[in-house]
Amino acid sequence: MDSILIIIAISLAIASIINIVLTKFSISHIVGYIITGTIISNIFDFNGHSDLTSLELIGEFGIVFLMFTIGLEMSFNKLKRLRKIIFINGFIQVVVSSILIFLITFYAIKLDMTSAIIIALAFSLSSTAIVVTYLKKSKDIVTPYGEKSVAILIFQDLAVIPILLLIGFLAKEGLSVGDVLLKTSIYACLVIVFMFTLGKKIIEWLLHFSSRARMEEMFLGSVLAIVLCASLLAHEMGFTYSLGAFIAGMIIAESQFHVKVESDIASYKDLLLGAFFFSIGTKIDVLYFLSHLHFVAAVLVATMLIKAVVVYCLIRRESNKSDALKAALALCQVGEFSFAIFALATSQNIISQELGGFLILVTVLSMIITPFMVNNIYKLAALFVTEFFEADKITPVKIEQHIIICGFDTLGRIVAKELQSKNKKFLIISDNLQHVQLARRRGYSAYFGHLDKQPVLESLKVEASTGIILTVNSIRNIQIICESVLEYYPQANLIVKVNTLEEKEVLSDLAISSFVHAQYETASLLVKQCEQKREEVAS
Repeated sequence: MDSILIIIAISLAIASIINIVLTKFSISHIVGYIITGTIISNIFDFNGHSDLTSLELIGEFGIVFLMFTIGLEMSFNKLKRLRKIIFINGFIQVVVSSILIFLITFYAIKLDMTSAIIIALAFSLSSTAIVVTYLKKSKDIVTPYGEKSVAILIFQDLAVIPILLLIGFLAKEGLSVGDVLLKTSIYACLVIVFMFTLGKKIIEWLLHFSSRARMEEMFLGSVLAIVLCASLLAHEMGFTYSLGAFIAGMIIAESQFHVKVESDIASYKDLLLGAFFFSIGTKIDVLYFLSHLHFVAAVLVATMLIKAVVVYCLIRRESNKSDALKAALALCQVGEFSFAIFALATSQNIISQELGGFLILVTVLSMIITPFMVNNIYKLAALFVTEFFEADKITPVKIEQHIIICGFDTLGRIVAKELQSKNKKFLIISDNLQHVQLARRRGYSAYFGHLDKQPVLESLKVEASTGIILTVNSIRNIQIICESVLEYYPQANLIVKVNTLEEKEVLSDLAISSFVHAQYETASLLVKQCEQKREEVAS
């Protein structure tokens, strides 16, 4: 017992330290858990022990809860609204990528058909965890390439279920591929019909009953019971745990409880996912990884090129080169569900331990480089094509005697509306893509870029403008922008909004034309309105 507690304590300490360091480099915490598992495995010689079933079982339920949360986001209304882009683009991407990868692994590398099928299906999937996190953080999720990427990821998440089911049936000897596909489809339909009839009534009753009790722990217990029971039911019927959890999530997504359920299980899902990736790390042989790094890298590069070409051609049919290129870069990696697929295939003896370990190493390397790619997706895309929201290269404007609004948050929108009402010439510059697209939808001349960059200053003709209004909130950003503008054009008419006297003091060394103290102006307006109201009452 003491040794287990020591292992847990050391694991948590190492994982915390590693993830703090990786966060500085914008690397996913998934990599941190994998590295932790590898370190602990070598310290306590896990590779010398064959019985790690308890750890693997806990880790498998990390994937179960991940699939449950994905199910929560897969309401029928959402699928219906995005059915064309999800099911057409997503289906084509998975099928074409799988076929190309299968042909290479089966005919060029000479692997057996079963192994080639599993590798092709696993490598066709991308990393939902990393890509969606980046898209939300960068606000790119509202851009054309972001929407198309998310749609393909949604289909890939849906595709995980039949892939895991397929592996389960492949583990049963004496069945041909045709029999496996037929039985997979039949049994999946049976489970779905059962869960959406009797199972749906049970789930809704349990959630309604526990919510009326007004006990948080009872509601959470009900949710955990639903996930575990649905998972165990699916497993007892010959399917993976994930299928039952996913369907349970879809059922709850249609209820009034989906938001509360998702927030309540978030921390548990992350903890169990950490255990899953930790268990993956325990299977990595560091010496083997280093000695075969060139093979691992070659397989990964080939896979990424195939997927990138497929996604690019798919998106390019209805979009410009920019959207197609960024979507290809965002989705070309191997995703985290490949870990689950290879782990399950290895445990079922469908693929050899050596091959499974090699494929896991390929996925690990992909997870390491993916954050660097998605965080620099605009820079990478700008190497091939440049448009208004891809880099700080803006087509020079053709107006003069105009006003430049820097920022399009609430204040920037009010300023733009006021200038428009007075028929003033103005344009908007922002480093927030969502704000730029909103401004363009309202009919304004808006550009994505950073006003502290000289190419942007030149393109917006700062020297020909009558004024530059800064509505950004960060005093540090204001300082950087003002310094750059004044260095480029010392006579620039800068109007800056500040919130405190301390902020004004920070900027006092710069030749800023006018300061607008937000609180002072608000106070003056309040007093003016009060006096005006008093005069109206007196008269």
